[in-house]
Amino acid sequence: METWYYVDSGHCTPAMNMALDEALMNWHRQGSIPPVLRFYGWEPAGLSVGYFQKVKGKIDLEGVKEHGYQLVRRQTGGRAVLHDKELTYSVIVSEEHEAMPPSVKEAYLVISRGLLEGFRELDIAADFAVPEGKLDTTDSAVCFEEPSWYELIVDGKKAAGSAQTRKKGIILQHGSIPIDVDDVKLFDMFLYKNERIKERARKAFGDKAVAINQILDTPVDYEQTKNAFKRGFEKGLEINLEPFELSQAQWDEVEKIADTRYRSDDWNYSR
Repeated sequence: METWYYVDSGHCTPAMNMALDEALMNWHRQGSIPPVLRFYGWEPAGLSVGYFQKVKGKIDLEGVKEHGYQLVRRQTGGRAVLHDKELTYSVIVSEEHEAMPPSVKEAYLVISRGLLEGFRELDIAADFAVPEGKLDTTDSAVCFEEPSWYELIVDGKKAAGSAQTRKKGIILQHGSIPIDVDDVKLFDMFLYKNERIKERARKAFGDKAVAINQILDTPVDYEQTKNAFKRGFEKGLEINLEPFELSQAQWDEVEKIADTRYRSDDWNYSR
């Protein structure tokens, strides 16, 4: 089996989380590290918006501020995600890796096998989403309202959301695995024409998305979830994981990326 680095970076700020994913891409591109699986949480909780997503007219910035959350723009596309009580994963691997198909959709399938096995480690019967018809037909800004190709669903409800980008030969796929969901706080992050429409969307959300502890009879915490998905990725991607600790110089590099991009209003509110 191939050995990948395993980065367990704990709970970081939204800016540092996005900066570390970018730094790992850079280091892998330079050949200084092998492919990487990373797990992380968010402190404080964050609302990440997709690279192309509009903030103005879509995101309730007062709602974000009132709850003490921080907004950050991802490198990857897709819709907004509230990162709170969840496990977040990222996979960094070369496009030239023998296991990676050239197609984005098919690469999703390969990487998402790790997610599938992670749910199985928790005795959750998840499946891959294979949407019918055209995707993204709604005007919603909320990520978990609709599964995309090969995202994970449980009883037809989205259980993990992922996004992928490719930059200078490197694939970054990262995603959210909700452990618990507060749908009241979630829908405070978005703008609606009126409260009636907002409430209707919130009530409908329960039929579209599900968190791990809404499925299990015995709740799990962050550590239990992380350990299950670590085993799942090792099995699903057929890899060995070697723990990797960043040096101080590498953390300094991550801080610089966070300062110049992910803490910058010019980046976060560019659309």
